[in-house]
Amino acid sequence: MRRENTARNRRVVTGRHLLVIIGSLTVAALGSACSGGSDATPETSATTPPRPAGPAADLHELSGGKGVNMGASTTVVNLTGTGYVEDEYVASGTATSYNPQGALAPDGRWTFQPGSTAAYSTRVLVRRPAAGKFSGTVVVEWLNVSGGADSDAMWANTHEELMRRGDAWVGVSAQRIGVMGGSALVSAGGAPASSGLVGADPARYGSLDQPGDGYSFDIFTQAARAVRGGGMATGGLKPRHVLAAGQSQSAYALVTYINGVQPLTRAFDGFLVLSRGAGALPLVAPGQPASLADRPAQSPTVIRTDTDVPVLEAQAEGDLTVVLNSLSSRQPDSDRFRLWEVAGAAHADAHTLGPFVSAIDCGAPLNNAPMHLVVKAALHALENWVSAGTRPATAPRIEVTPDSPPQIGRDANGIARGGVRTPPVDVPVAVLSGKPGPSGSPICQLFGSTIPLPAERLAALYPSRDAYLRQYTTAVDSTIKAGFVLEADRAALLAFAQPSDIK
Repeated sequence: MRRENTARNRRVVTGRHLLVIIGSLTVAALGSACSGGSDATPETSATTPPRPAGPAADLHELSGGKGVNMGASTTVVNLTGTGYVEDEYVASGTATSYNPQGALAPDGRWTFQPGSTAAYSTRVLVRRPAAGKFSGTVVVEWLNVSGGADSDAMWANTHEELMRRGDAWVGVSAQRIGVMGGSALVSAGGAPASSGLVGADPARYGSLDQPGDGYSFDIFTQAARAVRGGGMATGGLKPRHVLAAGQSQSAYALVTYINGVQPLTRAFDGFLVLSRGAGALPLVAPGQPASLADRPAQSPTVIRTDTDVPVLEAQAEGDLTVVLNSLSSRQPDSDRFRLWEVAGAAHADAHTLGPFVSAIDCGAPLNNAPMHLVVKAALHALENWVSAGTRPATAPRIEVTPDSPPQIGRDANGIARGGVRTPPVDVPVAVLSGKPGPSGSPICQLFGSTIPLPAERLAALYPSRDAYLRQYTTAVDSTIKAGFVLEADRAALLAFAQPSDIK
């Protein structure tokens, strides 16, 4: 059923809702415990092979019940007056699993072959503009299911940029637990087992049937093909480019997809991978959910260097060590790969939690870095890379020590050196860090911290509020010029300034 307003009854704040949200962020902790410049390159080459044919998902509109369910989302965007509409569909067909041929090598050059087949029916959610506003780009998000319910994490980070450009967004319920429910991937403070979409609203979702995470990759492919076809999924809009995006647990899935599935399907024109861990989502047997505690997720794996489409990977400082250990899969930039490591940022932060930020006590204020502004710039850069061949800015890596295990290299204030720089770390009033507060809770490992600088240090750095604001504004313009925050987000970045802290 089409709606122009996304205010929903699902937004009633309950303890269960908060536990699901926390769970959607905690999966990485569980798995761990067991400089600027651009240039142009051709978008394609004469030797690029044609896109293989394959089945697309059949789509039928969903309606009734309690309405659209996005149980682990913290961001609600009222689409009224924006020209965007939201539609929800049953996507169905016959999906194929994959079997690896040989070892899953750390270089990511994997070979998959088709395995078994199974019927499926899952949920696809579409937010799209009117035809006259459509940019020609569709971003397909692999919805995150860490807490047992779908979370539109990439939409939460990028919706302002998506809507400014006129992109369409498609969220795919690719994995079993989000649809069918079951034991949560993460036990979030005593949360009961997930009911999935089917259990949460049988009147609306009772016909859905996801046969296991081994089929998730082909389900994602078939949804992309339905989108590319320009039919019901896009309201008849014919896309020029289809991009894939995913954050955290979903980023693990995209690593598997890029390394083993994209070479077979060529379903996507580019990938935005946000906050991945060291490894990749494993291939599993029929009927089973994938686990980040399994060996493929824990084994360092780079994104294959012979990928045929652009890949932009963005990592927070807090992703590099301890929980996700993405440092072990760090790789150099190339003509098809960019890595942005954002100094002072955490895997999850105050923006991630939105209205629930006060419900988490980690013994120190949670990280409040403008990571989401960098993610919007990353999406913008990826789209330009795919559509015009303009390569994104390159960024230095965050400095690490030679210790075993390595630690983040920090300046005299305790702020990470290197990486993508934003004004709150270059003109600081607090130490923004991926390091958590003193709480021993596993969830706090992901939220980093914001530790105010002592008054005497602030006095030494800034003789007046005006001096602070001048430095901060200069840093804003430098970050935008470097390509790591968009001019359209200049006001938002300026809003992170804290002149009241200067006495």
